[in-house]
Amino acid sequence: MSKPIILTGDRPTGKLHIGHYVGSLRRRVAMQNEGIYDTFVMMADMQALTDHAKEPEKIIESIGNVGLDYLAAGLDPAKTTIFLQSQIPELAELTMYYMNLVSLSRVLRNPTVKTEIEQKNFGEGVPSGFAMYPISQAADITAFKATHVPVGNDQAPMIEQTREIVRSFNHTYNCEVLVEPSGIYPENETEGRLPGLDGNAKMSKSLNNGIYLADDADTLKKKVMSMYTDPTHVNVADPGHIEGNMVFHYMDVFGQTEDQAQIAKMKEHYQIGGLGDVKTKKFLLEILDRELRPIRERRLELAKNMDYVYEVLKKGSEKAEAKASQTLDEVKSAMGINYFK
Repeated sequence: MSKPIILTGDRPTGKLHIGHYVGSLRRRVAMQNEGIYDTFVMMADMQALTDHAKEPEKIIESIGNVGLDYLAAGLDPAKTTIFLQSQIPELAELTMYYMNLVSLSRVLRNPTVKTEIEQKNFGEGVPSGFAMYPISQAADITAFKATHVPVGNDQAPMIEQTREIVRSFNHTYNCEVLVEPSGIYPENETEGRLPGLDGNAKMSKSLNNGIYLADDADTLKKKVMSMYTDPTHVNVADPGHIEGNMVFHYMDVFGQTEDQAQIAKMKEHYQIGGLGDVKTKKFLLEILDRELRPIRERRLELAKNMDYVYEVLKKGSEKAEAKASQTLDEVKSAMGINYFK
């Protein structure tokens, strides 16, 4: 019996930060090691070009960095197929076929697309490739017949759009070629989208408010010690608020079972007064360093042999293309356009 299939990935627009790690990467490693799924992890470089077409060098540089982050965090090429979207030409062809099954108004109604267009301030200059990326994403998912797609809650409309395309294709061509995927959503809402160090709702490269898997120990310390806490907590003796306080939020996300008693004690102490921000930040630093130090050390070691990193991506892309090619053949046969077979 074949395993259920997972497809997930990231846009390579820079090094990965701990928001990526806790939101998806850590879970991918855990699912990979469970051995339940056949796992595909994609660097969505074509999707990244939809809003970075005039600066491809940013994407090119990011490929190596994201590859390092993946491997350092524990993705194992013997268990997970890691590949580049641009190296799978079948994905572009599938996208074109699916575009004919979806109206423009339906794509632009997608809540995720609408939100991201607003966030990026495109105005009237929305690249058509960006607007169409839900269809491209459907091609990515269906090419590998993914049964499950781990995503944040904000991506639920994208999964539903893919399911609509699958149903439309199978109905139009009277077949069962494509598979409807299910989303796998964060069990812990605090992990779904990690806020930035400054309290901004989103950790983002452009806002410079993140901690990166590549950050060294000194950089990690400086960033933690500068985190947003409670602006009303001026003196140590003052009662403080833990809601909206990034230090306690990060403790809740990254603290392990053995940390919970200490975290609870600190929260109580902080709210009645008498506990300073420096002490809470030092404890958070211990928690984060325990989690990130092994990743950082593996990353430094892997960076000494980038040829290996790119070989992993090359072999993974070859394996992914073989899978996507098989699906494309089935799609074209269902449509009746495999003219010479």
